[in-house]
Amino acid sequence: MRRLLPLVAVLLLAACQPAMPGTHATTPQLDAALLDREIAVLADRARPATIEVAVQNIEGGEVWAWNGDKAFPMQSVFKAPLGAAVLSQVDLGKLSLDEVVTLEEKDISPAHSKVADAWPDRADYTIRELLTWAVGDSDNTAADVLMKRIGGPGALTAWMRGRGIKEIRVDRYERELQSEASGMASFRIAWKGWPAFSAARDTLPEADRRAAMARYLADPRDSATASGALTFLRKLSNGALLKPKSTAMLLSLMSTGNTGPARMAGGLPPGATWAHKTGTSATDLGVTPVVNDIGILTLKDGRRYGVAVFMTGTTLDEAAQEALFADIMRVIVRAAG
Repeated sequence: MRRLLPLVAVLLLAACQPAMPGTHATTPQLDAALLDREIAVLADRARPATIEVAVQNIEGGEVWAWNGDKAFPMQSVFKAPLGAAVLSQVDLGKLSLDEVVTLEEKDISPAHSKVADAWPDRADYTIRELLTWAVGDSDNTAADVLMKRIGGPGALTAWMRGRGIKEIRVDRYERELQSEASGMASFRIAWKGWPAFSAARDTLPEADRRAAMARYLADPRDSATASGALTFLRKLSNGALLKPKSTAMLLSLMSTGNTGPARMAGGLPPGATWAHKTGTSATDLGVTPVVNDIGILTLKDGRRYGVAVFMTGTTLDEAAQEALFADIMRVIVRAAG
């Protein structure tokens, strides 16, 4: 279930990606025995859900992973790579953060979306505002508008492939994915806002909703492996994806966003920071199909770790989900020494 490997071996394990040279780490090795023992206990606590946990020492490349070769659905985790792709267009001078976009009915996406909630009373947003809403607040409408602006899901995936991020794939807009995952027809404006969307979903037979949930969890589209998530986080942290100003902006949005404040962040020690992106699906019929959190952990002494935690099919309530993730963070911090 677990692996503790140098960076080159991990990248080769992950679908034969081109190996990156490892570096000599001056930080302590991760305590693999502690991770083996305590993550196994937390995995049992999560049942019947399946969890994936992966940690990488960004300085030296050492990786420990539990279920690390399995692809998990992302939900809003994809909005961090989306933010990077948008900012790369800014770096190239192809996009301006001050460009104003006027939203039309066809641009509105399902909840969660405060941008959709405000429409049509407010329709004009700058790219900077949409980026802040998408990454910082996990806004689906903002994310879909930005993704369309850079060429769509295929363009986002191609951007990642071109930068050596080979195990994250984005295939659908949120307005497609959220409806399909619930077994619903194509999104329409009458479903704007969570009360309207959930009411429409709840008119479907329970058997149809459970079948849609199962199809979604088995679907390889819009998924990531631990290797893919860690590659993105390492490259972002090391400044390999964006210019310094854009890197700082994205990390700031990931550090100050208001999603998942009690999830992995709930286990942070004093002086540590967590630049992250959560992903969470709606709970239905007592099951939350997806609960995720990936990010860059920086300890008080400056050591940096990429961390990816994915969970599917949980029957825990929200408080128990967040307590589990916070405990995973505490174990990782202890393993870091």
